Amino acid sequence: MNPLYAELQWLPPAPADYSARLKALAAASAPLGRELQALAQYSLDLNQLTRLARVIGKARSEGNSLAPLTPFRLAVLSNSTVDLVVPTLVASAARHGVALEVYVPPYGQVAQEALIPDSQVNSWKPDAVLFALDYRALPLKLSLGDPEASAATVQGVIGYLQALRNGIKTNQNTVCIFQTFAPPAETLFGSLDCALPGTLRRLIDSVNRELAEFVLGSGDVLLDVAGLAETVGLANWHDLQYWNIAKLAFSCQLIPLYADHVARTIGAIRGKSRRVLILDLDNTVWGGVIGDDGLDGIKIAQGDATGEAHLAVQQLALDLRQRGIVLAVSSKNTDEIARGPFEKHSEMLLRLDHIAVFQANWNDKATNIQAIAEELSLGLDAMVFLDDNPVERGLVRKLLPQVAVPELPQEPAYYARTLAAAGYFEAVALAAEDLKRAGFYQDNARRAQLQQQVGGVDAYLKSLDMTIIFQPFDATGRARIVQLINKSNQYNLTTRRYTDPEVAAAQDDPDVFTLQVRLTDTFSDNGMISVVICRPGAPGVWDIDTWLMSCRVLGRMVEHMVLREILEHARAAGIRTLAGVYKPTDRNKLVIDHYSKLGFTKVAEEEPGLTRWELAVDAADPARPPMKVVSEGFAAVVESALP
Repeated sequence: MNPLYAELQWLPPAPADYSARLKALAAASAPLGRELQALAQYSLDLNQLTRLARVIGKARSEGNSLAPLTPFRLAVLSNSTVDLVVPTLVASAARHGVALEVYVPPYGQVAQEALIPDSQVNSWKPDAVLFALDYRALPLKLSLGDPEASAATVQGVIGYLQALRNGIKTNQNTVCIFQTFAPPAETLFGSLDCALPGTLRRLIDSVNRELAEFVLGSGDVLLDVAGLAETVGLANWHDLQYWNIAKLAFSCQLIPLYADHVARTIGAIRGKSRRVLILDLDNTVWGGVIGDDGLDGIKIAQGDATGEAHLAVQQLALDLRQRGIVLAVSSKNTDEIARGPFEKHSEMLLRLDHIAVFQANWNDKATNIQAIAEELSLGLDAMVFLDDNPVERGLVRKLLPQVAVPELPQEPAYYARTLAAAGYFEAVALAAEDLKRAGFYQDNARRAQLQQQVGGVDAYLKSLDMTIIFQPFDATGRARIVQLINKSNQYNLTTRRYTDPEVAAAQDDPDVFTLQVRLTDTFSDNGMISVVICRPGAPGVWDIDTWLMSCRVLGRMVEHMVLREILEHARAAGIRTLAGVYKPTDRNKLVIDHYSKLGFTKVAEEEPGLTRWELAVDAADPARPPMKVVSEGFAAVVESALP
């Protein structure tokens, strides 16, 4: 079995004092979230994960804070035994920034728990339900060589899964996570099983395709267990002895791997996926040292084994950029020399216009990574740092523990595979803005250059020729709305998190005012950059439940135009007061003065840092920056009552 996957070798091995650190943490009483997450960042076996889960459970039962881990409640419905899996889920979730609680009903109660309104799962109100089913749970009937019967069987299976989902959705508005199904390693006809209708392999493949299409359209989440099983090998995945003895759906040896995949999926639901890949250069992006070997001496050519290994890293970086991951460089080098291959080497796949931030100097890597995060206006927990040097990796892990640093093998041929296996960029949906994100950050650099050329802020804003577009929530924008709600940390007044079904409920509620905001300028379409949800409070009051904005558009007075739009709709609805809350976190100090700068009055301070604000609608007159306003998709055209 490949140890890269079975042993999670992208994570560093547990230190010699791991047990002592775990014991010390078990006796501590301060907020434990960061320490727990730090202990989860190692390649832990089943026993170590279980012990870590016990410490988490003890802390929770004693009322100790797990902040800043994000709370998440997961119900697991399975046709197999999951007792050994649950602790590993809890411990692995801490690795991905989540404080996980898991509920598992009695064995074999999948349909009952999903369909009965007052079942224990439906009464528990989880944030998500994981249908951890394997192929043995499905009504599969062989129909060898009969395509009609085979199609009917597949539709029967999909209908069963849809019924389970509908039961959950009818009784609670929560996300359903569906696993694809790993087929058994055994075949009936050999290679013909893949082609012949009605074989078990062909039926399961068809079910997986139909399930993927169904989940893609339903707003739920797919966990590709079939792909995971194929990666490690079906014969390794299905341990028949464990199934016969304990009804375990897969090998005990692979429980940590499975748990990490579930945990990274939950993390993605809560916006924990990374957004930036920072690349070292020498012996990472290319073979050799550019300062010593020169342009002709580095290895990045086809036909050279070492060169092709490094080209694979470049190709993966380009592919990640295409799906929206921002690329940056941190290299100990002279800037001009480091840029040389990007500008002059014919075999380079990466070019300077692919890189959002280029840091080549003689500072330590941690300092450069902090500078990159600041320039991109993103947190360190959005960063992944790829470096072949174990000393540099260790330094960044020690000084910047929020940054993900994959452990790399000695052989560069496996660098790209190791980075991909780590799952730092896990996604549960794809929004149109995702494909443009890398370009957004590079356009920001061009805007910064323009600001230096144009005198004064007012002149700069006018030169951008901005158009702001307001729309209510809709199905087209929902994937991006959910993504923004779960990923935005800095410019976010309350950091409330909502799932796709919860956003859909707000969209369909006539009493809830929703706003999605887009911005274009002379450089590009910035896509959706802000989300607002206002809910009815006391008579004549709208409570601003959610107000967040992408940090990419800071300094352009977008918040003033958003407030003007809210006020227009509030006046049309007969609202007299807007009420807002600022709930501080360790990431959103950026907006501590948001309401005061917009003219709101502080009316209460209920707990350390939490403040309440109000604004009289009729008297409000926020500033109007130079931008064109387009308002689309609302039930009626609102005539502006603003000056």
